[in-house]
Amino acid sequence: MKIRTTIFTCLAAIATVMLCLAIPQRLFAHGAAIETGGGGGGGPVKLTKEQQAAIGLKTAKAELGTIDSVLVLNGKVKLDPNLHMHVSTRIEGRVEKLYAKVGDRVEKGQKLVEIQSRQIGDPPPVVTIEAMVNGIINERSITLGEAVEPNKELFHIIDLSEVIVEAEVYEEDIGKVKLDQSVRIHVPGYPADAFEGKITFVGLELDPEKRTLPIWISVKNPDWKLRPDMFAKTAVVLTHNEGILSVPKDALMEEGGEKFVFVQVGDTFNRVDVQAGVEDDRFVEIKDGLVPDDVVVTDGKREVYTSWLMGGKKPATDKD
Repeated sequence: MKIRTTIFTCLAAIATVMLCLAIPQRLFAHGAAIETGGGGGGGPVKLTKEQQAAIGLKTAKAELGTIDSVLVLNGKVKLDPNLHMHVSTRIEGRVEKLYAKVGDRVEKGQKLVEIQSRQIGDPPPVVTIEAMVNGIINERSITLGEAVEPNKELFHIIDLSEVIVEAEVYEEDIGKVKLDQSVRIHVPGYPADAFEGKITFVGLELDPEKRTLPIWISVKNPDWKLRPDMFAKTAVVLTHNEGILSVPKDALMEEGGEKFVFVQVGDTFNRVDVQAGVEDDRFVEIKDGLVPDDVVVTDGKREVYTSWLMGGKKPATDKD
């Protein structure tokens, strides 16, 4: 019985291999064929304009540019201490009128609440509390008619037009950071964006356990994309290296120890092996394999690579 089962398993495996060998060297996507090298070779891949749009294909040119030496640090987005406010009261009383709710955008000097004091008077005095900063009401801790005590927090107003990224520098790298250094910030929520900032504070005391020193990076945030407690990857710019042939890091692929890109010529995409050099958080140096103005695939390269794989093996080169 075991012998018969083994025979059937082997026959099924052989049939699968024969079926794979019979697949023609043309792939189909969105109603049209994707042409590959054919004939068992991993030659050029051809994509129509419609197919390129369907896979979200984007490209960039290989250019002579600047690659920075950077110090990469982990960080977290924090509120700027000068751009948020906890609104409280110093009196006992009752909430008589409310002028703001959660989500409202308020300006400095705008009325937020009126509180009728418990002090003796006819009528009892009413205290008006105003916003002291511009921003949005993030929290409201009172309701109409509620009794309040001194120092009770009433509102929390935040302004995210500028935020702080707090990062940690390891002890051996402390000498590399200084005030006003430029920093690029990347967050998972917006992987295509690089936010520009500057170091505005370098800590004075090391964490005795982690052996790290805190730094603050001030970042303009006009679109309010950066939110408190977001994780951030920061790249502190140490030096600039100019005149280097480079491509975006997103263009580079690696498989089996080989690094390569896909170069576009019209509607044709060719795999080109490259020798990579130094890199920063945005670009990677290309020492060999490309020339300026070569157009390389950045987005959609995985789909192009899959089509290339269906064409067979990598074509032979002079070095093979």
